[in-house]
Amino acid sequence: MKQQSERFAWLLVLPTFAVMLVILALPLLFSLYLSFNKWDLTVVPSRIEWIGLTNYLRVLRDSETWRAIQFTFLYTVASVAGSFVIGLVLALLLNRAPVGRGLFAAILTLPMMMTPIVSGLVWRLLYNPTFGDINHIFGLGNLSWLGEIHLARIAVIVTTIWQSTPFIMILLLAGLQSLPEEPFEAALIDGASRWQSLRYVTLPLLMPTMMVALLIRTIFEFRAFDVIWILTTGGPAGSTETLSLLNFRISFRHFAVGEGAALSWIMLVITALISFGYIYFLYRARPE
Repeated sequence: MKQQSERFAWLLVLPTFAVMLVILALPLLFSLYLSFNKWDLTVVPSRIEWIGLTNYLRVLRDSETWRAIQFTFLYTVASVAGSFVIGLVLALLLNRAPVGRGLFAAILTLPMMMTPIVSGLVWRLLYNPTFGDINHIFGLGNLSWLGEIHLARIAVIVTTIWQSTPFIMILLLAGLQSLPEEPFEAALIDGASRWQSLRYVTLPLLMPTMMVALLIRTIFEFRAFDVIWILTTGGPAGSTETLSLLNFRISFRHFAVGEGAALSWIMLVITALISFGYIYFLYRARPE
């Protein structure tokens, strides 16, 4: 009877497994196959030609790839760190709010509700050197936020922090609301201050939730495309071009599909290593 139940359960799962195999595994395997081949869509008739590791070597030897890697890491670290710190502070404040917690949380989540395209368009207007509100409010004249290398990098990072902070805030607030009361009562009886309670009780207990928040945002920001595309299109002079934007340019502007597939797998490997690193270090830091 038990074997029949297990067999029936596997039969129920089989259709979903088959669909996931078609949707996920086959495209991944096909892209892996393309990464070892030359497929130039500008040539008619186009044909797939096996060239081994040439695409990987060509991508890794290109200076534009290393420039994109450098900015991608800078963008990811700055945006994730900024949104995490602000989101944690907001979550702690909302957790202590005696009234209006739901209302304030709903208001603060509005940036997350906007699509990245709309968010990018709104901030592009705000950064406009002629009639943008940022220059007007701070009295910066006609400062070109998106036309100078360092300012453009700051602009895209600030925009991403503005939109991604609510996600971390809501996730951490939910984690704070689910923490047990006993450790805090024991800390209060022992005479712990608010700072000591936060450092030695709240943050260690919140570590699993923080791990999830950091991991999700790191993965999302490492493959960032839409907001940066709307704001700068990777400019000026490629200074805000991430790996995703570079991949788009290689694959859909130069039509070098094999090189684009190789760059995609390089991004996948880097993302996997970062994810494993997060999980390892945060797992070791978990409370006993």
